Amino acid sequence: MKLIERKKYWIFDMDGTLTIAQHDFLAIKQELGIPSNIDILTSLSSLPDHEKNQKHWELNQIELKIAKNANASIGCFNFLQKLSSDEKTLGILTRNSFSNSIETLKAAGISDFFSDQNIICREKAIPKPHPEGILYLMEKWNASPEETIMIGDYIFDLEAGKSANVETIYIDPTGAFPFIHQATYAVTKLEEILSL
Repeated sequence: MKLIERKKYWIFDMDGTLTIAQHDFLAIKQELGIPSNIDILTSLSSLPDHEKNQKHWELNQIELKIAKNANASIGCFNFLQKLSSDEKTLGILTRNSFSNSIETLKAAGISDFFSDQNIICREKAIPKPHPEGILYLMEKWNASPEETIMIGDYIFDLEAGKSANVETIYIDPTGAFPFIHQATYAVTKLEEILSL
């Protein structure tokens, strides 16, 4: 049986998965004045409150500029249309903010596929690689791990899926797949999932 028939609940990372990757994380860290060897949200979480709030505001402004220029990844619209026509339940788990996620989805022309309640951002759950966002959606949907799948382009997406005991799809347009050991499946574009 094909994967698309087996899975009813589909959780997507957003940036670099549903959209073409644009974030230059090293440049963002430099702009925020934070260490290059620690991920951004972890680094910000260790700051004193007044500084943390200021840096989060700055990060939101940087990400908003990126969001407004978002483009859907190749075949993304057709793939989401196929899932929707098959009455699958779709969600997003992103380390981005909620307001910038909405901007990203609008700019990419795919906002109609996702209800606001199913977009889980850094304000609503402990950021990936923690599985809280996936577990939250599964509880909300009354979904079993066997019916659920997590799709993403980075190791945090795959680790979150693994910790939530769900299968994962690793998308890497380059075909290099450096984190393949953490993934159940690997594809270079979303439409390849249809043949899994």
